[in-house]
Amino acid sequence: MGLLLPRLIEVEWSNTPTCCKTKPTVCFTTIGHGAVVGFPAILLPQLKEPGSYLTLTEEAGSWIASVTAITLLLGSFMAPPIMGHLGRKIAHFVVILHILVGWLVIILAKSIEVMIIGRIIHGMSFGLMLPLRSVLIGEYTSPKNRGAFLTTISVTQAFGILLVHLIGSCVSWQKTIIILLSFPLASLLMTFYTPETPSWYADKGRYEQCRQVFRWLRGDEEEAELESMINARAFKSDKTNIANCKDVVTLMKKKEFYKPIVIMVHSYLMGEFSGGALMSCYSTTVITLMAGPEVDAHFWMVALDAQRNISNIIAVYVVNKVKRRTMMLSTGSLCILSSIAIAGYVYAKNTGMLTYTASWIPILLINVQFFTVAVGMVCLPYVIAGEIFPLEYRSLGGSISIVSIACGFFLVTKTFPALEGAIGLHGAYTVYAAAMSYNLFVIWALLPETKDRTLQEIEEHFRGKPLRAEDIEVSQSLKNNKENVEKAIS
Repeated sequence: MGLLLPRLIEVEWSNTPTCCKTKPTVCFTTIGHGAVVGFPAILLPQLKEPGSYLTLTEEAGSWIASVTAITLLLGSFMAPPIMGHLGRKIAHFVVILHILVGWLVIILAKSIEVMIIGRIIHGMSFGLMLPLRSVLIGEYTSPKNRGAFLTTISVTQAFGILLVHLIGSCVSWQKTIIILLSFPLASLLMTFYTPETPSWYADKGRYEQCRQVFRWLRGDEEEAELESMINARAFKSDKTNIANCKDVVTLMKKKEFYKPIVIMVHSYLMGEFSGGALMSCYSTTVITLMAGPEVDAHFWMVALDAQRNISNIIAVYVVNKVKRRTMMLSTGSLCILSSIAIAGYVYAKNTGMLTYTASWIPILLINVQFFTVAVGMVCLPYVIAGEIFPLEYRSLGGSISIVSIACGFFLVTKTFPALEGAIGLHGAYTVYAAAMSYNLFVIWALLPETKDRTLQEIEEHFRGKPLRAEDIEVSQSLKNNKENVEKAIS
């Protein structure tokens, strides 16, 4: 029976609809990373309780919350060579391994320092996965469904945050980890039966395997996109081999390389300053400061997480109906206004300017902000990241832009306690609103509309000109000549 079980799993998996084969592997891993992000919100209060076997200082607590951002950078730059040379599938195995090791280090930790090491390993995993998950879903799915599938990244990450907050409010942080281990283990099992992406096969010149996987994923209805991708990649390979001009200066001058990076840097920073990172790690602190100590902060933490999940699910539908620019600019503007409203309310309350105060007012303001975070600020950058990077630079461009996630996440989570102590909660939210305003202006100026456009069309938009038919013909001729020479030699 033990020998038959893997075969039974393989048969069942092979009979599963395509969209259900590829998405769960990414989604289960992303749930695990959502739990990593939200874990400090339940860990830090428990470590501060009397009787805790670990002594936690304010400084150590801020490092536990923010240290993942530092190694996130390292992980994001490790991703391109793994994704490029070994493939997306092997990179996913590396990500899952880091999640499992990180949780084991934390649960076995006998000191704060060892616990921080576990968080460092989790940061590596998160950094590896950030460029990988958008690339995986973007390369697996068709343009008509790509936006909705990419939005599931934020849905599953938000679910991971909700899950860790909910479980951690009921049981100890050690038992919480044991439950959370099930998600990377499930992802590990499913990844064994997930194919490599057709784009990676095309990038490596393995065009027959590319066609097989593409048709397995999409059927025979999108042959034009398949051939366009293969022809474009074949032309670039021949051009690169002949000209050999891949130096850094030439690369930086290419519009299709630097424009998507600029857009994604500002989109990711917008998401970090919008309140998602802050509330994931310091939700109970912020709720208590806004609504007062009489409010049940743990209840509202879970309630806000649930609202965020519902809003994320709404976003999956909306992103398929509304243009990307419209959605990004409208939710971004509303997020800025809600942050200004929170800052104004807290300032007026602290200075005694309000004639009427009630706990429902700050809760309503946070809910409005969380709606914008869930529908636009957190989910849309991942959707856009899966669409605007050219295949040739997808791994490198994604990793470079992810630097902004690490910087923004670290800046918000590490400095919030000091910032709140120096200029108050209202001052912190004013700073965040100003940062978001700048980022939204850059996005408005540079972001093209990508909805319902193929990845090749988007790449040609940034390049400023399409790949010419005569270029493809020359490329195909060079390829045929090369094959003829190799046959003659053999």
